[in-house]
Amino acid sequence: MTDAEDAARLVLATPPRGELDAIAAALPGALATGLVATVRLDMPGAAEPELRRAADRLREICHAADVAIVIRDHVGLVEPLGLDGVQVSLPGANLKKVRAAIGPDAILGVDCGASRHDGMTAGEAGADYVLFGPLVPDPAAGPVVEPAPLELFEWWAQMIEVPVVAEGGVDAARAATLAPYADFAVPPASVWEGDLVANLKAIDAALRG
Repeated sequence: MTDAEDAARLVLATPPRGELDAIAAALPGALATGLVATVRLDMPGAAEPELRRAADRLREICHAADVAIVIRDHVGLVEPLGLDGVQVSLPGANLKKVRAAIGPDAILGVDCGASRHDGMTAGEAGADYVLFGPLVPDPAAGPVVEPAPLELFEWWAQMIEVPVVAEGGVDAARAATLAPYADFAVPPASVWEGDLVANLKAIDAALRG
């Protein structure tokens, strides 16, 4: 059994096709549980005005609950929108430039897919967390990519101090398997369907063993 104080926390990603009003209505209750460490604003393909509206609205909710909010990919919006950081991807991102753009105190998360090498590169560049995933292929998400094996998380937990996040298929069963190794986990978008609080509690319970 995993000690509760060592259990992974949740990084709650906004549903990519969710309605802002519905997200804003459900979010306060989810944050009140104390299970969510960070909210990640995911709006692929959204125009900047839409991103700004969403960021302004959700930032107020997150900060009122003392929860950090980061945005995916949009490095240039972190500072002007008062967000707490950004998550970018390797290969592709110039981490030195990203850090310079967001400042030394902002959160820099790096999605490294299933690449141990990219994870180490991100850690050496000063990433605040490294994300591996998906855990299982998701054809609906686009081209099938190599899944991140459990052994990668095991190795990382033993060898590297940079916090590691698991994403992509983190249901309750996989959360229980990841509990000894992952510092944080991103629940699937399906948690927003139905009772968000109950869905988060189920995954959190698995993470706590």
